Amino acid sequence: MSRRTALVTGASRGIGLGIAQRLAAAGYALTLSARKEEPLLHAASELADETGTEVAPVVGNLATEDDVRQLAAAHEERFGALDLLVLNGGVGSAGPVAETKMKTYDLVLNVNLRAQFLLIQQCLPMLRKAAAAHPSHGGKIVALASITGVAGEPGLAAYGASKAGLISLCETVTLEESVHGVTATAISPGYVDTDMTEWKRDELGQESMLSTADVAELVLAITRLSARAVVPNMVLTRAGEQIWRA
Repeated sequence: MSRRTALVTGASRGIGLGIAQRLAAAGYALTLSARKEEPLLHAASELADETGTEVAPVVGNLATEDDVRQLAAAHEERFGALDLLVLNGGVGSAGPVAETKMKTYDLVLNVNLRAQFLLIQQCLPMLRKAAAAHPSHGGKIVALASITGVAGEPGLAAYGASKAGLISLCETVTLEESVHGVTATAISPGYVDTDMTEWKRDELGQESMLSTADVAELVLAITRLSARAVVPNMVLTRAGEQIWRA
């Protein structure tokens, strides 16, 4: 219990990998999870070699309930407690309400909200344990939501709805669990420059997008807060003439 541990989903690339790199540099031991085995093992191996921290890769699909449960169990078996849960893994979708297939809607809501709800449930005992061991710091949950969960964006109805639910979930977790020293924060960025947003580069310009380092910096800041301080939601928007835009 002398070292802090974190579990990061969607950690083989993009925002999740950027967060994992910052946490490793700050001394966290890590469980990293992603759906594809090869890139996850590569990322975990490189991170362990570069930082010397303990990194445990766990392959899992958030769309599969058993994988979510096994992910939490794997972290508990290896580390016992959990100081920081980073809910980064998710799926995207685009299309107007009138044309969105319910199969797509169900997948987005299942992965982006239901799976996050379940993983929080499974990790709460470990977060409470870490909070009891480090009462001044507490146990923390950080969920990668989206600015589309705060302000609607045409063509992103299903995605935005899932992220709005995630923001609300973080608030409720804080209300229920702060008595145990556990709090939750949603981070709601606009478009971040990753391979998942490559389809938007021609329209927006890559130089106008947020960087993974911007998001990772906010996660690290949250880890430094005392157990008394709670930030329910942090909106991170792109610079320009319009504030509330993805």
